[in-house]
Amino acid sequence: MDLGALLTGTNPLFVDVALLVGRVAIGVCFMIHAFGKLGWVGNGSLDGFAAWLKDLGVPMPEIQARMAMLSELVGGACLALGLMTRPSCVVLIGTMLVAGIVGHRGAGYLITNEPPGAEYTINLAVICGMFLLIGPGAISLDAMLFG
Repeated sequence: MDLGALLTGTNPLFVDVALLVGRVAIGVCFMIHAFGKLGWVGNGSLDGFAAWLKDLGVPMPEIQARMAMLSELVGGACLALGLMTRPSCVVLIGTMLVAGIVGHRGAGYLITNEPPGAEYTINLAVICGMFLLIGPGAISLDAMLFG
């Protein structure tokens, strides 16, 4: 057995399945965060999120709250489906950068810090960056419609 091939080799089907699993997992994660802002899961609400943004000094917090929720909901759904994957990733990366810079300002990296750091938002942005660079893979609506 060739150890180098075992450690570094792959095949296109494995890559496409890995991209599908990753896209669905991260896309659904974003959607659940949007559902939380809508009050459908957890104990949050769009009004509560807007009030928190206002406390942070974010201009037009009601509009910004809706924009963040929509970017997570629509961007997450598109990412999960592999539809308009790259544009969706650009929007999601932007949303996570704002969340990390504004929402976790001065809290450091670790999410276990008090207040929580930007670890989660940074990692989500990095994962979306990987999908931006690699693309959605063959098991996606993008490949079906445009491939």
